[in-house]
Amino acid sequence: MVKLSFGTLAAALLGFVPAMAGPLPAPVSDDDFNSFPPELVELGRDLFFDPILSGNKNIACATCHHPSMGTSDAMSLSFGEGGIGLGMGRRIDTANAPKERIPRNSPALFNLGAKEFTVMFHDGRTEKNRTAMYGIRMPAGRTLERPMPSALAAQNILPILSPSEMAGNAGENDVADAVAAERITGAGGAWGILARRVDDIPDYRQRFAALGTVGLHINDIGTALSAFISTELRATDSPFDKYLANDANALTETQLEGMDLFYGKARCSTCHSGPFQTDHNFHAIGMPQFGPGKAEYAVDKGRGMVTGEPEDMYRFRTPSLRNITQTAPYGHNGAYTDLEDMVRHHLNAVQGLAKYDRSNARLSNALTVDDWQATDNFDEVMRIAEAIEITDVALEQIEIDKIMSFLGALTDPDAGKRGLGAPVSVPSGLNMDTTSPPS
Repeated sequence: MVKLSFGTLAAALLGFVPAMAGPLPAPVSDDDFNSFPPELVELGRDLFFDPILSGNKNIACATCHHPSMGTSDAMSLSFGEGGIGLGMGRRIDTANAPKERIPRNSPALFNLGAKEFTVMFHDGRTEKNRTAMYGIRMPAGRTLERPMPSALAAQNILPILSPSEMAGNAGENDVADAVAAERITGAGGAWGILARRVDDIPDYRQRFAALGTVGLHINDIGTALSAFISTELRATDSPFDKYLANDANALTETQLEGMDLFYGKARCSTCHSGPFQTDHNFHAIGMPQFGPGKAEYAVDKGRGMVTGEPEDMYRFRTPSLRNITQTAPYGHNGAYTDLEDMVRHHLNAVQGLAKYDRSNARLSNALTVDDWQATDNFDEVMRIAEAIEITDVALEQIEIDKIMSFLGALTDPDAGKRGLGAPVSVPSGLNMDTTSPPS
């Protein structure tokens, strides 16, 4: 393995001038969110937990975005198709074993229903865009057939097309075959096949019809899923929210001092700004890369693979920090399991990249593959280093401790647990994934 010199990497990063941090955001209100009929929310909940939307009828949205695991799956990189169970308890289905991990960390879903969330995925490949068809830009070959109410609703109908996530592999089912042939839209397309599946289940058909749906379309399914995510996975009742709403006692003295550092000296809010601690933009912070990547040599160039612009290479979307204490591992590929380690990476990104400890990654050993091709490629690591756009910040341990305390104050402990909760069963009658093998 090639040993990397901290000094060699640092030489690429001279001369960057930091931006100024911003002020405290305004309190979040109901007006910041879209609202939906309760019947549509419940319908979306059932679809979210129902494996009917996967090609082999064995994986649900909830498999990788489970409320009990911070709306993610507690792994750095998941394996979807070919697995059984949840989180680190997920194991191989020997009848249909997966060949590789999913290239990116399963992102948390908290607050994605807020109106300001118009950019989706780590690379922003789905986003609100007035020049795109129906005002939402989609990946090539996945253009919307009809209008969608939000970018969230649109992104919901993409993971069901991914062979490694939900669709399965060619030869296994009709959805996977359609995807492999790039038949996505229209008659015989993958979206149409899935919509017909759902419509063939009387309970779903009757409930959609009661909401006025005529001729169930994949957009109706995406919209129902967004209704559930928007309503049930809202996280806006944290101590920080109470403080913004004029509760002077909501934060401890340590949290207040951490907040001052976050919005001041530490410059965290340069990127983690606004009511949800995200600028919804893309930044290169020198995250170590591992896993299958998105291109040759296991490389993932993030936003640059969407725009093709050199300045976007290795940039990834700024995540919201709401409920951050519940959503480990961190980074576009889950490089850090410990939140303080992730904070420290931001303080000196070059050092974090050069001295990355591979044990920080939370990778299930149920899947034995070479995860470290990019990490072992000196030239690739140098390119990642050269793209870094954040500057070093010098903090004492006591200051880091205060910032960690403030990050804890961004947690709404009941988010994802209030309201409907997980269903006991789903209309398809299919088995839902659990953390342990079925009896």
